[in-house]
Amino acid sequence: MTEDLNDTHVPTPAALDPAAFGPLVERHSVGLHGYFARRAPSAADDLLAELWLQAYATRHRFDPDRGSVRAWLFGVARNVLSAHWRRLAEPRPPGPAGSNGADDPWEAVDDRLVAAAMAPRLRATLAELPPDERELLLLVAWEQLTPSEAAAVVGIPAATARTRLHRARNRMRSGASCDLTGGPT
Repeated sequence: MTEDLNDTHVPTPAALDPAAFGPLVERHSVGLHGYFARRAPSAADDLLAELWLQAYATRHRFDPDRGSVRAWLFGVARNVLSAHWRRLAEPRPPGPAGSNGADDPWEAVDDRLVAAAMAPRLRATLAELPPDERELLLLVAWEQLTPSEAAAVVGIPAATARTRLHRARNRMRSGASCDLTGGPT
């Protein structure tokens, strides 16, 4: 029986064989598909397939000293998504899924907000965050990665990620405390 790649042990060469890759796909596909669906809804299925092709082809590069398999997969996902945007020759969308509202992942969140008027301001604040801060915040909030795992995905030191995440959360809090006129409530 071969070992499979998971987040609890260091993979051996046997764990990198094709048969061991199947359980990895089963375990992480839902979360990775969500990552793509929130950022490129119309291409999520294709991007997930591309992710698995890339991850399988580069599985020998996984280094357990740099983080968990999950963090490595989200790093591969981020690279696949960046390549997708480059291929489309479109700038990165200002928010998680663009600003057209058609595939707005915040609709479910809007319903839960105490004041429905906060949603547009939160979207604007999120769009104003620097790209790395926004990505860190979304990786931690939506993908449930730890700050250290998110740091590995973005390619920065964990301490830097925690600082940027703190800054992003403070900006989001400030945005949430503003009313529609832009002044503090």
